Amino acid sequence: MHIIDHTTQRANFKAYMLGGGIGSLAAAAFMIRDAQVLGANITILEALPLMGGSLDGAGDAERGYSLRGGRMLTTDNYECTWDLFKTIPSLEHDGQTVFDETVAFNEKYKAHSMARLVNRLRAKMPVESMGFTMHDRAELLALSNASEEALGTSTITDWLSPAFFETEFWYMWATTFAFQPWHSAVEFKRYLHRFMLEFSRIETLGGVKRTVYNQYDSFVRPLQAWLQAQGVNFVAGCKVTDLEHTEQDGKFVVTAIQCQRAGAQERIVVNAGDLVFFQNGSMTDASSLGSMHSAPPALTKQDSGGWTLWEKLAQGRPEFGNPAAFNSSIAESMWESFTITLKDTVFFDKMKAFSGNEPGTGGLVTFKDSNWFMSIVLAHQPHFANQGADVQVFWGYALFPDRIGNFVAKPMSECTGEEILRELCGHLRFDLDAVAKANCIPCRMPYITSMFMPRAHSDRPLPVPKNSKNLAFVSQFVEIADDVVFTVEYSVRAAQMAVYELLNVDRAVPAIIPHDKSIKTQFEALVKAFK
Repeated sequence: MHIIDHTTQRANFKAYMLGGGIGSLAAAAFMIRDAQVLGANITILEALPLMGGSLDGAGDAERGYSLRGGRMLTTDNYECTWDLFKTIPSLEHDGQTVFDETVAFNEKYKAHSMARLVNRLRAKMPVESMGFTMHDRAELLALSNASEEALGTSTITDWLSPAFFETEFWYMWATTFAFQPWHSAVEFKRYLHRFMLEFSRIETLGGVKRTVYNQYDSFVRPLQAWLQAQGVNFVAGCKVTDLEHTEQDGKFVVTAIQCQRAGAQERIVVNAGDLVFFQNGSMTDASSLGSMHSAPPALTKQDSGGWTLWEKLAQGRPEFGNPAAFNSSIAESMWESFTITLKDTVFFDKMKAFSGNEPGTGGLVTFKDSNWFMSIVLAHQPHFANQGADVQVFWGYALFPDRIGNFVAKPMSECTGEEILRELCGHLRFDLDAVAKANCIPCRMPYITSMFMPRAHSDRPLPVPKNSKNLAFVSQFVEIADDVVFTVEYSVRAAQMAVYELLNVDRAVPAIIPHDKSIKTQFEALVKAFK
């Protein structure tokens, strides 16, 4: 356990976190742990009723559970995430940290998918071969070796031919990481390098690690509990609308925070020496839930202010990035997920018999020929801390929700939970009796892969822009060399970098482990590419 020396803590310093996602929570923890900031001097302002941002998990057995998504984890990477959670106590295991309990859980339940791809005949496809031709290999090598300057704002389809997107590799890589063909070639290249270890085991998902429960219960709740014990102030239902600022010696300085709370406008003075950490942009902005009998409302940018403040700050300040690169095309950044709550074991029993995997060991099952490009995953149960023994929960998503289904003659985005269940059972050839007691809650997310949109290097601000004195950006929309967005690690690394820089912490941010430089890893990837 990390002991905090309160005698050396900074007393006359305040920090304000704008947004209650994992980036802000992590920044608060690093300030307390590594910069000796008093927890009582840190305030987290969140517009929603709960902290956690995109790492959410809500509901109960009666109303149905809901997860917008789940992020892939690995203990071979995620250097900053585990550096943090090695010092956050578990809520359920005395004397253990969150890292300890996660490692123990993954030792007990090892990932080895036996039904990674399923075809239109409900047959499990052989996936030992990646399905590459020599042309595919040459193109993939050229993309992975190209500099980010050469890749520029190009898309994946600018570098890879149409046939590539019919390979077994693409079906598995795209659904594991949620890539679309029109996404950024730079981001795709970064993933190839950052997760080169996973290339050789992509068909079994052997490198994927899981938290004990969903990531809200396993990451957010223990982290928030620790921060509360340190005296951190949490203010929910508070929407930040503007930052008053001035310039000092050519640097941007926040002087006050304007926010709305309980229908009233408030103003928080930011004194000299205080710091502001801003979560710019959100992958789950304007997301909406449906039900068994209704499709999720089609919300747009006009329905949410999640981008507004970043747009205000970036206007005329190129060092603060370019939000328009990410939020201008919902059609290219939207997909839909669904969470299914079951009151009997029929569906899980049928899936175990079909896949050969116990829940929590199989990872994604992707229906390769699904018009919606749909996948599901059955986690170890219980998946929620408050889930009863007679309840089972699983999650799924589809990358093409705008297309007509194979079994339901509607786009997924217009489907109710009941219709999504019918489409799923059609692909599995299950009778609807398997989901007779199911509650399916669909979730539409218009900006869920907005981080993957083609962008220039300058479109993302640094965690601490060079022209900023007391404002840091902590989110999926900052620039961190060599690391990959759409991961918990990216937000945590941005938070650690920002805290250490602004507070001159004499401790190095954990380096990205260069697995892609390992001769063994390169050789295994090469062998896999030629299978």
